[in-house]
Amino acid sequence: MRWLSVALIALLLLLQYPLWLGKGGWLRVWDVDRQWQQQKESNKNLELRNAGLDAEVRDLKQGYDAIEERARFELGMIRQDEVFVQIPEKSAANKLPENASPEKK
Repeated sequence: MRWLSVALIALLLLLQYPLWLGKGGWLRVWDVDRQWQQQKESNKNLELRNAGLDAEVRDLKQGYDAIEERARFELGMIRQDEVFVQIPEKSAANKLPENASPEKK
């Protein structure tokens, strides 16, 4: 009777091996599912980026507003009838307190 129990347990383990560790086993299914979820997230991010690029391409094809905006901000260009005025910001090192004078006495 003891050998029969050992044989049945061994048979059970042999049947369980492909279920858990085989080519199409549960561990492989879980791993593929995790990879699939990561790929879905990656695809979602890429779809958002593609939608933004598509909108930008349509703007560039249809009107001059997007082209003008790019020329102004990326290339620093201005129109012929415009005057460019640049006001530099004062840095913290150049600022003096109101009651302090720049000369030492």
